[in-house]
Amino acid sequence: MTEATDAVQSARAAADRIAKAKRLNALLTPIKELRKSLVQQAQTVHPGGVLYGMPVAIKDNICTLEFETSCGSKILEGYRSPFDATAVAKLKAAGALVAGKTNCDEFGMGSSTEHSAYGRTIHPTEKTRVPGGSSGGSAALVAAGAVPAALGSETGGSVRQPASFCGIVGIKPTYGRVSRYGLVAFGSSLDQIGVFGRSVHDAARVLSVISGRDPKDATCEGRDPLRLPTVPENLDGFVIGIPKEYFPPDLDPGVRRACERAIRVLKELGAAVREVSLPHTPYAVPTYYIVAPAEASSNLARYDGVRYGPRFDGAPDVAALYRSTRGQGFGAEVRRRILIGTYVLSSGYYDAYYRKAQQVRALLAQDFRNVFDRGVDLVFTPTTPTTAFKAGEKLADPVQMYLSDIFVCTANLVGLPAMSVPIGRVKGLPVGGQFIGQTFLEDEMLEAAYALERAVPAVEEA
Repeated sequence: MTEATDAVQSARAAADRIAKAKRLNALLTPIKELRKSLVQQAQTVHPGGVLYGMPVAIKDNICTLEFETSCGSKILEGYRSPFDATAVAKLKAAGALVAGKTNCDEFGMGSSTEHSAYGRTIHPTEKTRVPGGSSGGSAALVAAGAVPAALGSETGGSVRQPASFCGIVGIKPTYGRVSRYGLVAFGSSLDQIGVFGRSVHDAARVLSVISGRDPKDATCEGRDPLRLPTVPENLDGFVIGIPKEYFPPDLDPGVRRACERAIRVLKELGAAVREVSLPHTPYAVPTYYIVAPAEASSNLARYDGVRYGPRFDGAPDVAALYRSTRGQGFGAEVRRRILIGTYVLSSGYYDAYYRKAQQVRALLAQDFRNVFDRGVDLVFTPTTPTTAFKAGEKLADPVQMYLSDIFVCTANLVGLPAMSVPIGRVKGLPVGGQFIGQTFLEDEMLEAAYALERAVPAVEEA
């Protein structure tokens, strides 16, 4: 049997697995189209690549040649990109197969994948729950075993939060480690492409492939691709900080127990564990929900019915065209954030809100510098304050939805690498523990994650 035949058989098997997960509404690409594309890709894929034959699903706000890129929005329905995102091109060069586009909150704005124009994604093991967001479709497919890895994107925790809810690994690299070229912009100073995997190794392998310099993205650092560390025997020499602000009195008791067990394991592995303080943490969510909507307001201005978006020819003037295009094309959450962003950037409010938020953002970054300057290598926290919440539970109160990002949005604001690792279950629902590392030191973060993954039973009740 030839390698090409093996690849085709693997592609067909991948399509079958994805088809079995159809009930999750995690994939936006029609199965028939996906099956045909996977076989075609398998017939031409280079057999020498480090990801040869690996099917990798792609969040629907990352551009691909093979499939539509709608960003989970009606305003881009039917849009097909004329180019691949750099991360996707690197996956192909490494022999991976692009396994369709995954459902997401519209333009990445949401924490539950309930804000998709194409219906909500269902949690892979508990149908009444959400898989998290905005990259919930990617997380659900990986957790269901349909694909070994998937790409998502992060603006305020949209890889780590769904990874925690679904019980898989989710990695957000340092800002500038992975090219953003071909990632549809939401908040340009926050956006990053991240990786989901069923194991630390799968996620890390994909991250190493998509990382590295890219002349097409001015924010991408001129560094070589990430080199994977070896799996450590222990964590001797590591100093891990436990920030007291991430363990408030109202933290879910089950999440607290799972984290405390993980901390005990880190100590048993030889790490020195010390309490630290990140005093400006309470201001992270309000800061994020000023900065991100402001950047969204600017980035989404291009969807006007002229350059992008459906054109309603009955509009009597340009203003009416804009109103009809955006009113009918954008969902309620996207419109809400555009309005917030426009408000905080407007004359008379810019200094009171946007400028102040940028000042607090600098203080958040200084908090981490202070901790790392005192000899701490990594910070360990819960990924989320609760396990996966019920569908519809937070839709009526957007603020409660926003607060579900309280432990993850800070890493985006300060540009640090962070990842979620499964550390147990509470009443059958997964719990994630989060490592936050130092700039461009993903290798240290991955070493600790390898060790914790090997030592902590991810399916055991906390």
